[in-house]
Amino acid sequence: MPHILYLDTETYNEQPINKGVYAYAETVEIMLFQYAFNDGPVYVVDLTKGGKLPQEVINLLLNPEVLLFAQNSMFDRTVLTRGNLLKDRPDIIDAISKPERWRDSMVIAYAHSLKGSLDDLCEIFKLETDKAKDKEGKALVQLFCKPRPKTSKIRRATSKTHPEEWDKFKHYAKQDIVSMREVVKKMPNWNMCEGSTELEFWHLDQRINDRGVCIDVDLATKAVECINSEQQRLADETQNMTDGEVKTATQRDAMLKHIASAYGITLNDLTASTIERRLNDPDLPDGLKELLAVRQQASTTSTSKYKALLNRVNSDGRLRGTLQFMGAPRTGRWAGRGFQPQNLTRPTMADWEIEIGIDAIKSGNADLLTDNIMKLTSNTLRGCICAPEGKKLVVSDLSNIEGRVLAWLAGESWKIKAFRDYDNGDGHDLYKLSYAKSFGVSPDSVTKDQRQIGKVQELALGYEGGVGAFITFSTAYGIDLDAMADLAVASIDERIMYEAKNAYEWAEKNKRTYGLSAKAYIVCDAFKRSWREAHPHIANFWKELDSSVRSVITGAISNAYINDKLVIDKVGAWLRIQLPSGRYLCYPGARIDENGKISYMGLNTYSRKWERINTYGGKIAENITQAVARDVMAWSMPCIEQMGFNIVLTVHDEIITEAPDVPRYSHDYLSQILSTPPRWAKDLPLAAAGFESYRYKKD
Repeated sequence: MPHILYLDTETYNEQPINKGVYAYAETVEIMLFQYAFNDGPVYVVDLTKGGKLPQEVINLLLNPEVLLFAQNSMFDRTVLTRGNLLKDRPDIIDAISKPERWRDSMVIAYAHSLKGSLDDLCEIFKLETDKAKDKEGKALVQLFCKPRPKTSKIRRATSKTHPEEWDKFKHYAKQDIVSMREVVKKMPNWNMCEGSTELEFWHLDQRINDRGVCIDVDLATKAVECINSEQQRLADETQNMTDGEVKTATQRDAMLKHIASAYGITLNDLTASTIERRLNDPDLPDGLKELLAVRQQASTTSTSKYKALLNRVNSDGRLRGTLQFMGAPRTGRWAGRGFQPQNLTRPTMADWEIEIGIDAIKSGNADLLTDNIMKLTSNTLRGCICAPEGKKLVVSDLSNIEGRVLAWLAGESWKIKAFRDYDNGDGHDLYKLSYAKSFGVSPDSVTKDQRQIGKVQELALGYEGGVGAFITFSTAYGIDLDAMADLAVASIDERIMYEAKNAYEWAEKNKRTYGLSAKAYIVCDAFKRSWREAHPHIANFWKELDSSVRSVITGAISNAYINDKLVIDKVGAWLRIQLPSGRYLCYPGARIDENGKISYMGLNTYSRKWERINTYGGKIAENITQAVARDVMAWSMPCIEQMGFNIVLTVHDEIITEAPDVPRYSHDYLSQILSTPPRWAKDLPLAAAGFESYRYKKD
């Protein structure tokens, strides 16, 4: 067993932590250093009274054989290596800066589909905690770790101003080490054990976060100025159009009330889809259209994105700490922190227009270029991510990776062949093929916009989804379902159309039509039926997963093997699905409920609460497919780094790298590495494509 130094820090900073740990660390003061060696006693070192780290701690920090264990270790490693505490000890900084020495209880939790906070883990594993004392401990953190409110007599609470509270604060700091150590003993560690590839991937993730990505700070600054000015103009325009009843177009309730009183029209909401639909209504009064157009512009989310960039960027112009390893529950995909690169809006302008727009914003002439500043700044947001001097961004994206993985897992041979044929130049793009089959046209005639409908079909229907899933993805891709239905209805098989009409009658009777017209509902349902008939192995895959999971949970069988690629078993209360990579998908507390549904304990992505979640075969297939897609990308990342491409971000199935601005570092070379199947999936058909640029963009 390796020797372990468990550690934690308590810090003070005038700057808020929401600016990101890397920016926070530039001005941080470490007040307390807590530690324990192996299972030994916990010590708290008070550094506020001229105290220094004990020689015992220094020796352990310098010893490369000692592992360093922390909860959310990115914080502790960053404040220790980039803060002032160890500025006179570069030897210690060098020894602890390497991610390979670190282990993290939060990351272990994420890797096994648990919540990440120490408080939540203590509750999940029923560790004895005193809720009242926990609340008191949080209050003490607020007291000592942040500046006091401006109304307070003192700017900062210290051991001198609050001696009794300070002693309690040190006690609670000690308790965090005790809790972390106990949680680590209780958590499974199938995915992050010593020598595992996932541990290596996390260490690479930490190096990527440390590296950060170059930001055009000037563009972000000028964009915020531009947006602020435009928001004021839109607010003035809103007041003029509503006779002062609505102060700004972002005041939802006031806006709805004014629309009802002034135009006699009742709207349930002012969501983007509602406004878009109303703006296309030819019978809507012109005055209301103008007001809704102002609301549409004012509601852009790009402002917060630009501000997040500026708040979190470091003094060297790089944004760090944007990726959360294993941030997506169960699937293990990367999630975003702070500035969310995974949630950037799709561009609505051409690349050349965006380039001109960037120049206009930076020169202060955006208003001369366009009368829709909000649209422009939303489109130029990606361009804030740029290459430093002498470098270029080389980007590659796995093509239709989920569709490929699902077909491969299920053994849908015709589709696997279709992917291979397309990759070899002998077939059609699968999204175009999907559209062509549904609309009775040639794949060669499918346009880019029509391809989006084919993409929605593939994304919505591959995981046992129906009309509801189709609506969700259609909204995301801006597809008018009534217009789509008009084009498709004539090409649908009569038998399937008959079944879809019966389904609509049932949905109408049970008030489950999702507000769709009969025509749109029937066509969406018909697409579902056609897709399932064309994919019999995938439809059977959903059923086999459902029945196998049930059999394992009830103990009818101990193991289930699916298509020689997946193994399902149960260890204690944990349902596990071993992926082809060897990683486990974890479902804690899995059971069959009284209503016959499969459920498990997990993080509800909507409520953000730890609660019981229902699942079924199609949803389990989605978890597995997305997890395998993530594993495919992760598997290529060490090789990409070794070949000299410095990874700075991952966005879904896309890898963004910085590389020397020379021809040998090409997007074709990067795509070749990314699309090379891992050894555990040699027959998986992969393809990738990308681009080279000095600014990030949507290819």
